[in-house]
Amino acid sequence: MAITDSLSVTDAVAGVKLGPIDVPVPVMLSPMAGVTNWPFRLLCEQYGPQGLYVAEMITARALVANNPKALRLCRFAPSEDPRSLQLYGVNPGIVEQAARMVVDNRMADHVDLNFGCPVPKVTRRGGGSALPWKLDVFAELVRRVVSVCEPAGIPVTAKIRVGIDHEHETFLDAGRIAQDEGCAAVTLHARTTAEYYGGHSDWQRIAELTQSLDIPVFGNGDIWSAQDAVNMMRQTGCAGVAIGRGCQGRPWLFADIRNAFAGSPERVNPTLGEVGAVIARHARLLTEFYDGDEQMAVHDLRKHVAWYLKGFPVGGSVRRSFMESESLEDIDRNVGQLDADVPFPEAIADKPRGRVRYAKKVHLPYGWLDSRELSVEGRESLFGDDPMDASY
Repeated sequence: MAITDSLSVTDAVAGVKLGPIDVPVPVMLSPMAGVTNWPFRLLCEQYGPQGLYVAEMITARALVANNPKALRLCRFAPSEDPRSLQLYGVNPGIVEQAARMVVDNRMADHVDLNFGCPVPKVTRRGGGSALPWKLDVFAELVRRVVSVCEPAGIPVTAKIRVGIDHEHETFLDAGRIAQDEGCAAVTLHARTTAEYYGGHSDWQRIAELTQSLDIPVFGNGDIWSAQDAVNMMRQTGCAGVAIGRGCQGRPWLFADIRNAFAGSPERVNPTLGEVGAVIARHARLLTEFYDGDEQMAVHDLRKHVAWYLKGFPVGGSVRRSFMESESLEDIDRNVGQLDADVPFPEAIADKPRGRVRYAKKVHLPYGWLDSRELSVEGRESLFGDDPMDASY
């Protein structure tokens, strides 16, 4: 793959320690639903440094119920070390049970807790980025998971947002509580729930949290290039960076960041032929993930293909043929139609990817913002019959 010079580089970046886990290069693949299953994690890991490559969000209730999809998402490739898994839930008791399953079955080496998801189906139940507003439930949930994981040598981290909106910010309180309750690190996506994925994340809030805590803070939001990662570290003083949408269709971004953090100007800009080879490999890894079901694998691959081909001069008929693929043979035939010598499109190299829209409305449980604590009635409503869905 071709190498280009960066505009500037940084001095070598120090690693971080999360409990017993050493992270030599402080870069994290952020969990993304429907994206960061082990085939994609493996691609990122093989390009990148020895960091943290976190599995997509696992619903605690589904894991406790032994939901087949939840169990599939808990799988790791043999080479993954450490194995990082993210849990989501609202009921501290259920999340504790899920953490106990992780510990007892040695399912992971690191557990991340999701308090950053902004999607309505999560926040309307008080979960994700809505939960830190309720300080008592947030603290209880973190405490119970840490109490299960810490004795087993499994560090717990938390992913948070700035708040529900700018009138209801939670990140400083949440960060301090996470630290006090034993979290090894916190990741801050520097947007509110209301901002969703729109605009530009406010890196100054990452700096504020970094200055407020003694544990490492990973910054997240609008890292589209290795230089963005360098800039975030310089501007905020954060201990590491978490990469989300920026690596969609670009697992080699982790190689760029590895090089930049080592003070090297080398960058990876694959040709279309090299990208095609990644698509073909990704398809085969997904087929293994789906226990040999090629149709499920290539259907899952479709969104990735759109990201992989973004900006390349690939005709509509070829793109449509990829979207209509039903087998590995179809994928290989379509890859064979690509012009292998086409260079990587510089125009989109460091540009935003994925969703950029604002949320129209933040969906919360009735009366959620009335108090920073959850009332007895509120607990009964959320936890009484354990309304969390065990399905996917």
